[in-house]
Amino acid sequence: MLAAMPPTPPPTPERDEARIRDRGDACPGALRLHAADDGRLARLRLPAGRLTARQAEVLATAAESLGDGRISLTSRGNAELRGLAEECGAELAALLAEAGLLPSPTHERVRNIVASPAAGLDGLGGPEVQLWAQALDGLLCAAPWAAALSGRFLFVLDDGRGDVAGLGGDVTLVAVGPDSALLYVGWGHLPGRSPRGRALRVRGADAPRAALAAAGAFLDAAREAGNGAWRVRELPEGHAPDVAGALDRAGIAAEPVPAGESLLVLGQPLAPGPLGATALYVLAPLGRLTAAQLRALLPAEEIRLTPWRGAVVVGAAGPDRLAALAAPPYGLITRPDSPWAGVSACTGRPGCAKSLADVRADAAPGRTGLPVHYSGCERRCGHPHGTWVDVVATADGTYLVDGAPTPRTGLPEAVTTARTAPPEAATTARTAPPEAATTARTAPPEAATTARTKSATPTTTATTTTR
Repeated sequence: MLAAMPPTPPPTPERDEARIRDRGDACPGALRLHAADDGRLARLRLPAGRLTARQAEVLATAAESLGDGRISLTSRGNAELRGLAEECGAELAALLAEAGLLPSPTHERVRNIVASPAAGLDGLGGPEVQLWAQALDGLLCAAPWAAALSGRFLFVLDDGRGDVAGLGGDVTLVAVGPDSALLYVGWGHLPGRSPRGRALRVRGADAPRAALAAAGAFLDAAREAGNGAWRVRELPEGHAPDVAGALDRAGIAAEPVPAGESLLVLGQPLAPGPLGATALYVLAPLGRLTAAQLRALLPAEEIRLTPWRGAVVVGAAGPDRLAALAAPPYGLITRPDSPWAGVSACTGRPGCAKSLADVRADAAPGRTGLPVHYSGCERRCGHPHGTWVDVVATADGTYLVDGAPTPRTGLPEAVTTARTAPPEAATTARTAPPEAATTARTAPPEAATTARTKSATPTTTATTTTR
């Protein structure tokens, strides 16, 4: 049976205000489909974003035969299918299960695991976090109590380069040696957040079990708090998870890390292009792949979808391959200097009833170096983490570019020359999960766009998310 989603929850409280959740998490999944204006929506959790070649083909087939022919990439490296028919739930579930994309019907919404997508490929980080992701996924699905986690609870596994450590994980593991990991719970390791406790050092071999134990400590704290928290940051003061106790009960050795050693240097997202000697990285225009674009990534040993709405193709290196993916009919983003690199958009009209504009059609190329996100309303679904240029549609047919009113015709220049403003001036309550779908009916191929330049170097707005 397909269930429609309940109404949007109330606005996000201020940072230090405890959220009260009076209902269960209604986050969509592969079995629990969401009713949108353009049909049903399915969200597929892909731990570490990994797809085998066969799974990629099944996903493309499902998009073509059951949906609108496109696959939306989310800010957690997951995939969404849109435009699904009312009665297709059973057929979709059978396709996914047969391909190994639905290993547990009871746990399919809690398999939110982001891992450094280039781990083991470019020499900058070890491969262990990809192995941790597989092990953690198996542990999650095997623990009956883990099904109580929210569909928004996030595990982040960083290989030490800092590329995903800043994505707001509820439980974050950072590899710091051949057999050592730092375990963080909540956002205590990120600038500007009240610390929930210092990092704990665990053996690399124990890292997946430690992450699961930390999630169990969160559930214990949430039950004690009684506010229905879905994520660690929603726990009220005085109800921090007893992670050390949970690790001890699980027989996992851990030692506290001094405050100075707990701080992380956050790295940059992957840049499109070659990735080591055996892989390449491409971005999906406005965060969406057609079935044909996904198939164009094959053959490959595996595909890793990334939280920056791209795909690492393992076993497919070479400039000729990149050139073919950038050219028509595919038009994928293969260069870091593309004006479309880092530009994303929410679903917008006509797919979302809350949207005030067709943001995918209005989206303009940005500048490299800072994400640009187009939102159809104040919820800012699918927005990036950290700092980005904030473009929000208004009811009068214009946009706010970091708080400045801008007509649709002025978007390219306004985005390119966005002025620096205090973060609070451009930040409002955000109620949608960060990975809400970003879709693009069509996106201009990067070959047909050129960067706008001005004589003076443009300044950059600091719009900071609290999600």
